[in-house]
Amino acid sequence: MSDQQIHPFLLDHLVEPRSHRPLSIDDHALVAEGGERYEIFSGIPIMLDADTRNQQYVEHYQTDAEVFDYFEEREDPATAHDERRLQEAILRRLDPRARTVLDVGCGRAWVARTLCPRGVTVCSVDVSLTNPKRALENYPLPTHCALVADAFALPFADGSIDTIIASEIIEHVPDPRAFVHELMRVIKPGGSLILSTPYKEKIKFCLCIHCNRRTPLHAHIHSFDENVLKGLTPTGSDVICTWESFGNKVLLFLRTYPFLQWMPHWLWRGVDSLANAVVNKRSHIVVQWQRR
Repeated sequence: MSDQQIHPFLLDHLVEPRSHRPLSIDDHALVAEGGERYEIFSGIPIMLDADTRNQQYVEHYQTDAEVFDYFEEREDPATAHDERRLQEAILRRLDPRARTVLDVGCGRAWVARTLCPRGVTVCSVDVSLTNPKRALENYPLPTHCALVADAFALPFADGSIDTIIASEIIEHVPDPRAFVHELMRVIKPGGSLILSTPYKEKIKFCLCIHCNRRTPLHAHIHSFDENVLKGLTPTGSDVICTWESFGNKVLLFLRTYPFLQWMPHWLWRGVDSLANAVVNKRSHIVVQWQRR
């Protein structure tokens, strides 16, 4: 496999995951100065170092991506409507000047589907190979590339990326503070990290039939509100943290989507805000950390 099969964005930006030293390339891999090789599969670099590969969560989410189809259409139109409104809220915070976006925990690659046709270079990133590979197959656009990497050891230099989007990821990670700090490390001055997560979620558990232990449903291991998220802001840094919470659970429960789905975002937000003023049951929070 030749280096021409790697997207130019990756050739220009990738470094060793933890030391951030430059990489060289041969016909089949990216090579670190210490000799560690990072294989390339169909143009997708596999940038997982030895420390990352030994982490238990890595195996879990690699298996998760193989077992569950993240790209299947939503059977419940109410869920599809809720996801669309969340994506709209995230995109409204995107700086129109942003030219490079990392989609961390890319899932079904809605970020690439939306932004690549606008000329934005999107890198679909996941700890598994399955979803980035499917993302490229579904959206084979010249501004779309993919990467296997760990969000706790991104293979990018400090201050090299315009924007990172991490939608519905932080509730899954073992160390939310380290997660936010590592993502912010690679943000350029003027760039931002945009993150979404369930709002004040009550974590529920089941008894796993395999290990006979309490297991959190949907692998959600943390719950967040604006105070918890603001507290993750890197200290002593030039970072501004803003947020908004929305998505009324009562409206979702009453299945009002046949009417609300036709509303423009601003009008839907007005109805949603009124519902939350009557019954405060918000379902989502979107947080933005912007580097000055």
